[in-house]
Amino acid sequence: MSTSSRYFITGAAGQLGRLVVAELARRAGPDSVTAIVRDPARAAGLFPNGVTVRAGDYDQPETLARALDGAERVLLISSNAIGARVAQHGHVIEAAKRAGVARLAYTSVLRAGTSRLSVADEHRQTEALIVASGLAHTLLRNGWYHENYTASIPPALQHGALIGSAGQGRISSAARADYAEAAAIALLDDAAEDRVVHELAGDEAFTLADFVAELSRQTGRQIPYIDLPEADYRGALIGAGLPEPVADLLASSDAVAADGALFDAGRALSSLLGRPTTPVAQAITRALQG
Repeated sequence: MSTSSRYFITGAAGQLGRLVVAELARRAGPDSVTAIVRDPARAAGLFPNGVTVRAGDYDQPETLARALDGAERVLLISSNAIGARVAQHGHVIEAAKRAGVARLAYTSVLRAGTSRLSVADEHRQTEALIVASGLAHTLLRNGWYHENYTASIPPALQHGALIGSAGQGRISSAARADYAEAAAIALLDDAAEDRVVHELAGDEAFTLADFVAELSRQTGRQIPYIDLPEADYRGALIGAGLPEPVADLLASSDAVAADGALFDAGRALSSLLGRPTTPVAQAITRALQG
């Protein structure tokens, strides 16, 4: 199985993966990019013409060995299967090592080594596996996405309030597209050292009260932020129909955000991009436009 592709993206059919593939295709040409997805038939039309599409499933190591054949640089996009991610990521890392890839990049979480976010432990374990593999690697420690918050705009407008448990914690989020562009830039870097760590977050920080103040300004409605104890917020999320693991994740993330877990002033993301990160106000505008 031969290909002219140099850059391979796992989990490419997801929201982040599609953006990374498109950015790599724009910068390096579509024939240099391979998108790895669970079901190529369902991925039809997701990627620019000329991008190679291969089947690869995090839960099926034999498919990953075939998918990464000939790969030079690989971006491992973290799985969304919370609780199973370390094993899944390990399958990709082992396949990348066997394929002899020159560099493995991974989408981790902001300050993974010390973060109190509940999702951070699986990222720490994955990072340890990558280091132990001996592969040259780039750790893309991404902060939260603007989209994590703009997704709550419809219910906030419906119910006339935004609820949460983040207190006055400042959140340095950025647009998903910002992180995707950064991943493409990092993967294309020919001068990268054997071990690179990028702590990536948005230029501006906001509280959830700031967020709804901007939402109120743009909609002409007065939308308050109602801060709840973590347990009450979790219960409200479950009452709204969210599965308990998702409610646990959101509520616990807000609770540690209140203590600064999602704040970062390093501006490493805008430095890597060579431009400012997308303002949250712009993300709100786009969300309202549908």
